[in-house]
Amino acid sequence: MRFAIISDLHANLEATEAVLADARERECTHYVCLGDIVGYNANPHECVEIIRGMDCPVVKGNHDEQAALDESSRGFNPLAEAAMSWTRDNLTSSDKEWLADLRLSRQIRDFTVVHATLDTPDQWGYVFNTLDATASFTYQHSAVCFFGHTHVAGAFVRDDGVKRLVVDQLTIDPAKKYFINVGSVGQPRDGDWRAAYCIYHVERNSVEQRRVKYDIDKAQKKILDAGLPPLLAERLELGR
Repeated sequence: MRFAIISDLHANLEATEAVLADARERECTHYVCLGDIVGYNANPHECVEIIRGMDCPVVKGNHDEQAALDESSRGFNPLAEAAMSWTRDNLTSSDKEWLADLRLSRQIRDFTVVHATLDTPDQWGYVFNTLDATASFTYQHSAVCFFGHTHVAGAFVRDDGVKRLVVDQLTIDPAKKYFINVGSVGQPRDGDWRAAYCIYHVERNSVEQRRVKYDIDKAQKKILDAGLPPLLAERLELGR
């Protein structure tokens, strides 16, 4: 049993299709989406359609929440707000209803998933360091929890204390707890432009961080052709 754990697609159809193709090649048997399906890029409806059609467990991200509203209820920066306004105009009523109904966290088999934090999932806090991770560990009742939101892949482990790990392969010790960021499919921010996701190998009790090349030129052209802010196209190749 292999779970492909994907997050922060952000309406990047080319990256999404490349990641799903890679997961199929690696014989993933199950899929989980950690939210932020929409926002920033030019194919929100198509990405929602793909995830809905997969009928897999999904949790809500902050961009999913805001896309389902008539106007933003939280303070997005001008770049994100411009993209969100465009996104709302390019989603169907059915898309928005589905996004609005998503849960904030879920238990799947023997692991947990959330978009942002476990302590206050509806507040959309960011976990960048061990202090941030400690708050979520307090509410984590499974050995492994996968999250996204920061667009930076990595993992935190709690044993005697809390440590941050950056590794491509991670073997799960059931005596410890792991809070694992799967990175972003559609807009990585760790300096690597390639789409990021994780594979959870259940039988091997290990997590593999994956990076996948995609047609970035096509994704950038769509952003510009849609009239979205050019900076959204530029940042894709910077991985920032």
